Amino acid sequence: QVQLVESGGGLVQPGGSLRLSCAASGFTLDYYAIGWFRQAPGKEREGVSCISSTDSSTYYADSVKGRFTISRDNAKNTVYLQMNSLKPEDTAVYYCATDRPSCGGSSWWLYRSYDYWGQGTQVTVSS
Repeated sequence: QVQLVESGGGLVQPGGSLRLSCAASGFTLDYYAIGWFRQAPGKEREGVSCISSTDSSTYYADSVKGRFTISRDNAKNTVYLQMNSLKPEDTAVYYCATDRPSCGGSSWWLYRSYDYWGQGTQVTVSS
């Protein structure tokens, strides 16, 4: 059974940092790309970042480029999202998702195309 569990969210001041984790169980993460998404109240879920399985290629939404870094530790079956220089507009529930080996060529940012999701973790950026 494919399971994804996000953790690491919380309340942080603008300019602060958080590291989110997406722990996988029921399958070997080595063969799967992981996408991070977020959904703010009243807004549609949007793609934030993606990391491929084959060569660990990384992809980012323009809104987070230079501030967020995605990485993976296959030995721990976990993908991380390091978020720096956080802004109030980063406030959202963050989700990880998977169902494919590669982000490239797969329209990774389209949330409706993913089969497996975690339950989400809340990130609030506020002073």
